[in-house]
Amino acid sequence: MRRVALFAFSGGRKWVVLALLMVATPAFGSDPSTKGSECITCHLRVTPGLVADWQASMHSKEGIVCSDCHGDKHRNMNDANLVRLPDEHVCAECHQEQFDQFAKGKHNHGWNSMNAMPVTHMEPDELMEGGKGCGGCHNMGIKSEAQKKDQRAKGYRYQNNSCDECHTRHCFSKKEAQDPRACQQCHMGYDHPQWEMWSSSKHGTRFFVKQAGKLPKKAAAPTCQLCHLPGGTHENRTAWGFLGVRLPLPEDKEWAGNRVTILKALGVLNPETGKPTKRLEAVKALDMVRLTEEAWKTEREKMIKTCTACHSEQYARLQLEMADRMMKNADRLMAEGIGIVAGLYKDGIIKKPDHYPFAYPDLLYFKQTGGSYIDQVLFRMYMKYRMRTYQGVFHANPDYAYWYGWAAMTKSLGEIKELAHTMRATHKAK
Repeated sequence: MRRVALFAFSGGRKWVVLALLMVATPAFGSDPSTKGSECITCHLRVTPGLVADWQASMHSKEGIVCSDCHGDKHRNMNDANLVRLPDEHVCAECHQEQFDQFAKGKHNHGWNSMNAMPVTHMEPDELMEGGKGCGGCHNMGIKSEAQKKDQRAKGYRYQNNSCDECHTRHCFSKKEAQDPRACQQCHMGYDHPQWEMWSSSKHGTRFFVKQAGKLPKKAAAPTCQLCHLPGGTHENRTAWGFLGVRLPLPEDKEWAGNRVTILKALGVLNPETGKPTKRLEAVKALDMVRLTEEAWKTEREKMIKTCTACHSEQYARLQLEMADRMMKNADRLMAEGIGIVAGLYKDGIIKKPDHYPFAYPDLLYFKQTGGSYIDQVLFRMYMKYRMRTYQGVFHANPDYAYWYGWAAMTKSLGEIKELAHTMRATHKAK
């Protein structure tokens, strides 16, 4: 039984009729027309926003109710711990094709790649598994039962699903996920400002102008999804990958040497022997780089196909090859900077932090460098400015490619040279 309060108001003269009626509430799920009514009655008070989202969703229109995703063990405020918090496998019960695509794509590696980073385990847990920093985006990825159990033990019971990163709960809107602003939360900022690059490029400009009704409906206006998730696929991957390195090494000896230097600073190659480290196994497992020429060409050809929806194939190839050459230029500056800092380690001017595996700059410890400022300048040159240089070219954004990327790299290299000169002079004076 439940009580319903009825209120009525009329014009300028208010009058109220209050009636407390005792009405029978059907058992949960006993009548299809009232299925889930207990959940709605309670959650309209506890989480009204979630109810409003669900009521506006396609799930609601299709008769998908709370218990279909959350189970029916949670019945009142005293047993909230019994509710099932659905993961990707629950979504797969209806969306198997999308689940299979996601499982093979880059987004699925978000959680494990974050945990593979050595710096992750030195940062505040609230920023990682708590989801207020790296974990806020890197929550994406199908987790093992052990990982989910560990999260629940820490109190992070809502970091459970990846699908709602793009189709936010409880609307789970396809249209939302297809809007480039759905990508903005994660693909922006320090090391991957793809949102800023796209939105201020000609591609993004045309999208916003078209959205304002100032371009014909059939005018081309490429979005993130059109290029990186073509046809609505959930299997996303890029040729170069996030770290901007790939194998095999190029035939160009200078570029090959520069890339080896970068791989050493990423801890993928032993800086003393040049042989692979355990980190290479993590890179392989997490699909972070293309490890064969064939794998790289596969992704490149996919992008060429996407580009030719608007451009000629010749033009598309020329632009992407130009971006490859810009990567080569950026690697030259980066390797020079790494070499200078590595020399300071070799000569004992910088002491190896205890958490470093080698007496060599380690870019995957981010700014947790043990106190060496020049290491932080080198990290910023790699993770911020090198990223902007090549990502800016690939996203056809002039300002990001030059001023926020290439020019900032050259400035960082100058700062590294000046710092190294001062450090050597100071060390010698001692």
